[in-house]
Amino acid sequence: MNKKKIQGVWTALITPFNKNEKIDYVSLEKLVISQVKAGVKGILINGTTGESPTLDDNEVIEMIKFVKKKIDKKCFLMVGSGTNNTKKSIKKTIQVTKAGADIILLVTPYYNKPTQEGLYLHFKAIAQSTHLPIIIYNIKGRTAVNLETETLFRLVKEVKNIIGVKEASGDLAQISEVCQKRPKNFTVFSGDDNIANQIILDFKADGVISVASNIIPKEMTEMVHESLKNNQKKQSS
Repeated sequence: MNKKKIQGVWTALITPFNKNEKIDYVSLEKLVISQVKAGVKGILINGTTGESPTLDDNEVIEMIKFVKKKIDKKCFLMVGSGTNNTKKSIKKTIQVTKAGADIILLVTPYYNKPTQEGLYLHFKAIAQSTHLPIIIYNIKGRTAVNLETETLFRLVKEVKNIIGVKEASGDLAQISEVCQKRPKNFTVFSGDDNIANQIILDFKADGVISVASNIIPKEMTEMVHESLKNNQKKQSS
């Protein structure tokens, strides 16, 4: 997948529910349409913002099919399929691949606190179960484990469909190192709205997987677009 095609704002979409605790597809349709109109590069469903720990597999598959139809190729569809169980993650990844995802998001395994070697083996096994591009989601504040830069780039070197990272470690030094050392076509997304603009401008990150864009998709899209355009001007001057 061409790196430039996926730069920008991706919305980590919420999953609306009705009073019966079923997915509210009327509200979901409105959310998706508002994102497409605002010009987001992609929509992420079944991320943690979208209640991934509490949705069952059938609900996720139904949502993929519904959202895929509504976006009508106007933006990309990313789907979270990572868990703290490697076999379960492989099963979910195969399912969402067949259901129509364009890109897979894999969160670092939570609670288990695996070693760096364990993280490497976990992500490698899942990535090998699909032909789709993979974005790894590093958020040590929620998972209690950090994916070290050395481990990340070991994976990138050996597993060709790992194409990027959603960096939500909150560690600016680490994010800077990832941006500086990344291969040419490797994508770095901010996982935090509050530092997205900073790391795009200062470290040349490629965009943000945003929560705020659920509410203000147009404003987030315009801000990130201007920051990316500013970087392009600097590079050409």
